[in-house]
Amino acid sequence: MKILVPIDGTALSLAALRHAIGLVQGGLRAELVLANVQEPASLYEWLRAPDPDTLGHIAEAAGEHALQTAEGLLRQAGLDATEVLVTGEPSHALLDLIETEDCGAVVMGMRGGGGFLAAFSDSVSHVLVERSPVPVTLVKLPDEDDARFSTDA
Repeated sequence: MKILVPIDGTALSLAALRHAIGLVQGGLRAELVLANVQEPASLYEWLRAPDPDTLGHIAEAAGEHALQTAEGLLRQAGLDATEVLVTGEPSHALLDLIETEDCGAVVMGMRGGGGFLAAFSDSVSHVLVERSPVPVTLVKLPDEDDARFSTDA
């Protein structure tokens, strides 16, 4: 089985990765697929870019940067993963990746706080829970005093 783990470089996405790593280290036979989705360039960015290739290079560099800490966590755990960088609307891109990478599950961070229900109703995690053809596990940030989940790589 393959597990899709969306990585955007935030502590929340790294908490989800730590959870997925724990599942594998706990005996789950699974491969990890780390995905970074870059939003498409805005009209303003298209107008300001010196050439169209520049926008692609910028998006690729941003995606690689977001995945760096995740790569460190994998090295520490002695695990490998497939890394995928895509451009598009995050919800749709991740749903497509579930299919194209033949994933059997998704483990991702869930933003919350403030007006939780309002924030969840429009979020990428909500779309995946509603539309994913495979199970989606939502991981929240642990308490700050829980040393097991330090965000240091």
